[in-house]
Amino acid sequence: MPEIRVRETEYMNFGKCVEISNGQADIIITVDVGPRVIRFGFTGRENEFCDNGDFSVPVGSDEWRIMGGHRLWHSPEANPRTYSPDNQPVSWETIENGIRVTQKTEPWVQIKKQMDITMAGCCNKVQIIHKLTNENAWPVELSAWGITVMAAGGLEVVPQPRRDTGLLANRLIALWPYSKMNDHRVYWGDRYITLKQDPATKAPFKLGIPNEHGWAAYFNHGNLFIIRFRHVADSPYPDYGVSYETYTTDYMLEMETLSPFTKLEPGATLSHFEQWELIGNVAAPNPKDEDEIQKVVNKYIDSCGGCL
Repeated sequence: MPEIRVRETEYMNFGKCVEISNGQADIIITVDVGPRVIRFGFTGRENEFCDNGDFSVPVGSDEWRIMGGHRLWHSPEANPRTYSPDNQPVSWETIENGIRVTQKTEPWVQIKKQMDITMAGCCNKVQIIHKLTNENAWPVELSAWGITVMAAGGLEVVPQPRRDTGLLANRLIALWPYSKMNDHRVYWGDRYITLKQDPATKAPFKLGIPNEHGWAAYFNHGNLFIIRFRHVADSPYPDYGVSYETYTTDYMLEMETLSPFTKLEPGATLSHFEQWELIGNVAAPNPKDEDEIQKVVNKYIDSCGGCL
């Protein structure tokens, strides 16, 4: 099995970073700011994540910057609480097959964020354990929120719930005020919802669903990126009860997973798991052909075995 290599490096204009590589693929985590997992890709090839985000939100005398990549937030979204600036260095240490990054406790909000990031040697899989610790003197109700900002030009596939609930509804879709049901980028299929990232369309679009299958996929650069997480049935979730959200504008597409709402007591920690997989040489299916999508799902997603 290939050895996992961890080394300090610099990446673009993000300053000091840490690279984790298995010799086939690599991830890069910012430690001068963030943290962000700012890159995931095959070594020497394109970054599957967006790393050129210039959007920012003023927060007091500072600002929160999107930067791109993968980040840890907590839901429900609110300004300024959600947008606590993360422009300062973070601490990091090596763990088996990866690193642990810890952000200073957010001022006023008093939530500490931590991520354990590890890579498999046998295949191009990455595991993220997100941790939120409540350092307030009172309980806080929140949901861990992993947000992965994908590079432009790809196609996302999100599975719809398929449970037979008889006379009762078996699915819901949450939509934001700016989301148009007839947006040309989205296709409302019977088994899958597909969303195309269009660099020529700046208007934002966002949807959320209870993603009972616990995965979503993004096709770009001739590769397939899969994100897997744990959907907990019959648990309360934010935004009308959704465990997965996705957002797109002209320069990126976000894949967002959520944990159930949790009443976090003082000193308690909430953990939320994600697994990523990158598979090369997989062509994007026709976004309106669900049989074609199903073939890809059968081959690369449903057949997956665990190795992390």
